[in-house]
Amino acid sequence: MSTGSTAPPKPPGPRSVHRDPPDVDARRRTLESGVASKDCDAEPIHIPGGIQPHGYLLAVSEELRILQASDNLAALTGRPVETLLGEPVGVLLGQAAAARLAHAAATAVLDQAPLYVGVVDNPPGAAQRAAGGDAQFDVTMHRHDGNLIVELEVARREGSDVFASMYPLARTFARSLQDAATVADLAVLAVCEVRTITGFGRVMLYRFDEEGRSHVLAEDRDESYASFLGQYFPASDIPRQARALYLRNRLRLVANVDYRPARLVPAVNPATGRPTDLTYAMLRSFSPVHLEYMRNMGTHASMSVSIVVRGELWGLVSCHDHDPRLVPFETRIALEHLGHILSMQIEAKEERAESAYLLALRRTMTRLVHTMGEHDSFVEGLRAAPQDMVCFASSGGAAVVVDDEVTLIGATPDEQTVRALTYWLAENTSGVYATDSLPKVWPHAGQHIDTACGVLAVPVSQIFRNYVLWFRPELARTIEWAGEPVKLRMEDGSNAPRTDFSPWLETIRDHSASWRAVEIEIAGEFRAATVNIVLRRAEEMAQLATELTRANKELEAFSYSVSHDLRAPLRHIAGYGDLLREQEGERMSESSRRFLNNMLESARFAGTLVDDLLTFSQMGRAALRPGTVDLNQLVSSVVQEFGPETAERRVEWVIGALPTVTADAAFLQLALRNLVSNAVKYTRTRESAKIEIFASTNADEHVVGVRDNGVGFDMRYVAKLFGVFQRLHRAEEFDGTGIGLANVRRIVERHDGRTWAEGRVGEGAAFYFSLPLVFRSEAGARRAPPASPESASAKSSGSDHA
Repeated sequence: MSTGSTAPPKPPGPRSVHRDPPDVDARRRTLESGVASKDCDAEPIHIPGGIQPHGYLLAVSEELRILQASDNLAALTGRPVETLLGEPVGVLLGQAAAARLAHAAATAVLDQAPLYVGVVDNPPGAAQRAAGGDAQFDVTMHRHDGNLIVELEVARREGSDVFASMYPLARTFARSLQDAATVADLAVLAVCEVRTITGFGRVMLYRFDEEGRSHVLAEDRDESYASFLGQYFPASDIPRQARALYLRNRLRLVANVDYRPARLVPAVNPATGRPTDLTYAMLRSFSPVHLEYMRNMGTHASMSVSIVVRGELWGLVSCHDHDPRLVPFETRIALEHLGHILSMQIEAKEERAESAYLLALRRTMTRLVHTMGEHDSFVEGLRAAPQDMVCFASSGGAAVVVDDEVTLIGATPDEQTVRALTYWLAENTSGVYATDSLPKVWPHAGQHIDTACGVLAVPVSQIFRNYVLWFRPELARTIEWAGEPVKLRMEDGSNAPRTDFSPWLETIRDHSASWRAVEIEIAGEFRAATVNIVLRRAEEMAQLATELTRANKELEAFSYSVSHDLRAPLRHIAGYGDLLREQEGERMSESSRRFLNNMLESARFAGTLVDDLLTFSQMGRAALRPGTVDLNQLVSSVVQEFGPETAERRVEWVIGALPTVTADAAFLQLALRNLVSNAVKYTRTRESAKIEIFASTNADEHVVGVRDNGVGFDMRYVAKLFGVFQRLHRAEEFDGTGIGLANVRRIVERHDGRTWAEGRVGEGAAFYFSLPLVFRSEAGARRAPPASPESASAKSSGSDHA
């Protein structure tokens, strides 16, 4: 575990590739995500109980009486440190310094922000013995966890102005940073400037990723130092609580790795009853494990400056030296200030780059939304803009899934895989979902990493399983680690610092390029825009449906009234025509009889048409009266009705086992009568007719079919069959009004079923309808998307036409 800056000490060994640890070492080593990392995360590094000996520390009460003191004060004062406890701080620092401390404690904001109080000249209790009579001390003070912490360091400079050189230094550095075009340029400038100011042998700038690993972006070093540019350090090198300290205390220094800590006396603060929290103390001692880590790297002095972006620890500027190096107080303060400037510049450049990318995405989204608005459905709009669809999320391909219909654009998995993915998404995710490693969460994606290793999923309905998906292929990459990313374990189970920092390669697989935050953000905006378009279309369709419903009701009422009113005149015409033929037939000429017969035939046809229209209008007006219907009995009675008509013909009836269903018996009988009538009619030209009536049942519905070997029809016109007044044969060949099949469809749809047909010219036709297993009232029925005629008929009968 390391609580300071991570950097290597010695030239790296031979480059190696990723290997699993040998079994002989497995019992001593755990990967960075394992137990060792967790142990490091639990170490209380904020309460080390001591400080580095190049300074002195006091914990004082609000009345400025000494509660704790570092034990190295004994050498400074020439008296046991215990004798200072309970004394006013002025006894050690003098009354003038004590007054300044009291004023700062009463007026300044000291919480989590150490305040530079100033220089103390020749403290009466220490100066003569400590530094030959002319010692000066830089004094800082802060308040944390109920304690006032006073720190003293011997001033190592000439002159009295602590910050004389800070302003020109910051001004020059800030101007250079503003001229840098990218974050990478900023990193290079920063390491060069910090090394020039501090004199360290190696200065690195690295950034933390989302997993806590640190990636070296820039480096400036003496040739005698190993290079770690571009390499990664594992997250366990700087565990979680160490990163939390770096976020709070922006600058840390280890002046000499071999220092002997100055312990606080007493070990427990008498005012709080617990060890003093030194989170914000500049002199805080470091973990022995971290110090051993530095020795293993050959680093005897280190310093780090935190880079904080948007309130989070973005990275560190890390300095290392083979020799001890005590950086002067004012230099450290200047570097802390430069760290703030660097943080702001990085934040500004990242936000500028993100804003530019977001603007480009929003422009693409605007074009997509415009295109969707120009088409009848948003799917057609997205299909019409394939380039924008792929570019929208910098993806390799996209898919749109609506009502199980899949539209693929670019490089994507097959339709079946995409459809299965939407089932998984609907059950396991909500809202916009993004992952750069789909195989880890959905194993079926492992076979499609070349197209769908990463996915960005946008649901466009809160009810239905409708999605817009973007896919990214696998992006295999090799990470160069600064040593194998493992943690050593001692025989007693405790942590041991890493010892090897030779370059070590690892290939990362099953990952795509990561989805950026702005891409997920704009995907949410795209979802909102698409849902708005869908809702607007739904409102338009609902309004149109309302108008059509009203128009249909008016038409039904009109057709019912007209049909009812026409029945009597037509029957009168037919009746009087028959009487005329019976009474005057012998006296009429041949042409008169022909005219009369044509008139009677037309009157009867018109009467049949009116009857059919009346029946059709009643289909939408009469209420359903559902009950249990045995189709075997119903079909038997219907077939018997056609006995006289088929008595003079050779007709083979093949009737299979039929189920019992829940339906309106009268309406269902009418539907079957129409289908059987068609079969009888269109087999008249056959010497030997064959009519089959069969049924099957699947998980959702009963399917009933009527097949004949008659004249058949051309499948190009199948869509017309169930329409009103639609005929595929001339009236001279086969009589009929063209309303029978329309009646069948209306009856079946009112039962929440489906109708379809298939045929071949000269070979016959088959007509199918389905009824749900569970009868649903018309008000509560919701139509499922229909299966294709081919698949439905194949399930129902195994027809060779399917």
